Formats: sequence, C-alpha cells, structure tokens
Amino acid sequence: MTASPAARIAPVTPFRAEPRVLPPFPSRRALQLEQTPMHELERVFVRGQAPGLDALVGWEFRGINHLPLNDYVPIAQLAGIKKFVKGFFKGEDGRVMGYNIPVRRNVLDGRWHLKPTDREPKRFGFYQVAPVDPTARDNTYLHSVLLDYSKGGNAKLDPTNGLRDYVVQVDPDNPDLFLGKAYYAVGPLRIPTNFFILERHRSGLTEYVRR
Repeated sequence: MTASPAARIAPVTPFRAEPRVLPPFPSRRALQLEQTPMHELERVFVRGQAPGLDALVGWEFRGINHLPLNDYVPIAQLAGIKKFVKGFFKGEDGRVMGYNIPVRRNVLDGRWHLKPTDREPKRFGFYQVAPVDPTARDNTYLHSVLLDYSKGGNAKLDPTNGLRDYVVQVDPDNPDLFLGKAYYAVGPLRIPTNFFILERHRSGLTEYVRR
C-alpha cells in the first residue's frame, strides 16, 4: 500500500534560493482584500494573473478565509478557520504539490501561530498544483493555477478531496500576494464556497521523500 503524502514528508527544509525578509504580520493590502465584498473580489480575481509555480515551491503562505456573509456573520472566525497556512513543494514525481496547516485563533492582524507548534505543524489537505487545463472539467478560470485536492493523495474518504481552488496573483508588481476562489466538487457539480487571501509567510518544504 502506498503511503500518504503526510507519511512521506521529510523534515522542513529551508528554501534558500532567494533570501527574503518577510513581515510577520499581514500587509495593509491583504487586510484590505479581507474587507472587500464578495462581488468586488470577483472583479479583483478576474483581473489577476496566474502565478509561476517556481514562485510557490518552498514557501508557506498566510491564509485568510473570506466566506459569504463575511460582513454580517463572522462564520469563519466562529468556526476557527479564519486563518490558515498553505505550503507548496515538489513531489517525488516532479509534480508541484501543496498542503494546509491549521492556525491558532487570534486577532486578524496578529501573528500566525501554527498548530500544534510552529516548528512541527500538522500538515493535511494535500493537493496538486498545475496551470488550468482548458479541456478538463475544472476549467472555470484559465488565467489561474488549480489546486486539486482529488490528486493530493489524501485518504479516500477525506472530505478535502472535493476541494478545487483557483489561485491568481493579485497585483503584477507584488509577487507575494494571491487571491483564491474555492469550489467543492459534488459529482459533476462545482459549488462555489468562498474566496481566500494568501500572502508569503516563511520558508517551507521544498520536497518530500519516503521515510
């Protein structure tokens, strides 16, 4: 039986190709997007551009969920999923892959503290990352990259397998800020669920290997 990606991840390997000094807090632009209504975020998303995969591999990104009714009912805060982290790495087979990390609940403009610890976080919800294939079922936004959880090697009954995330770079002159739009696959149907903001946070895994 093939081990899941979680069982094959090597210890965190610093990504040293581009030494960067990254702020520990979300930028003003990221917080501005979090306050933007859903219909306006759609316009921002459509104006975005596909990020290069090389710009993602080896990095972890602060995430902020923006759910429907965000301005009226703090659903994400109440559910403890307002803040999260996404990481990107290269798999043994050369594919670009990614994972999620849960984050402790605190104020939105505070630090991102990973669960259970910053040094040994829990990684789950794995996905494949690739440019959108115009001939595939998930081809709603051709100017984005697709995070496909059904190809992440998760357990067969893992509910994250239904997730499909489209991600774009928000501003041409800012390679550290991204906007995602999430869908959930139910058979042939694709149900839009929320937007999310990603901002470069820290060095992460560059690859995983079998233990």
